Amino acid sequence: MDEYSTAVFYDLRGLKCPLPVLKTKKRMAALEPGTHIWVETSDPLAVVDIPHFCTEDGHRLVETQSVKCGHRFLIEKGRPNA
Repeated sequence: MDEYSTAVFYDLRGLKCPLPVLKTKKRMAALEPGTHIWVETSDPLAVVDIPHFCTEDGHRLVETQSVKCGHRFLIEKGRPNA
């Protein structure tokens, strides 16, 4: 069994910048630290925006995949800053 098979899936295809990052940030706020989430988007700017969001907010970008209509990102939620 894939260790990420239980990851949350969030389909943001069809949304344009900055909505994929804004919606990902809001969705991740409700998740526990260490939770994995797949984010799929068709916005070409997401390949820049999602990694930047992860770095800025303390999340780990585990994997990036090119898919038929865009990209898929596997993100591990980081711990809140103390």
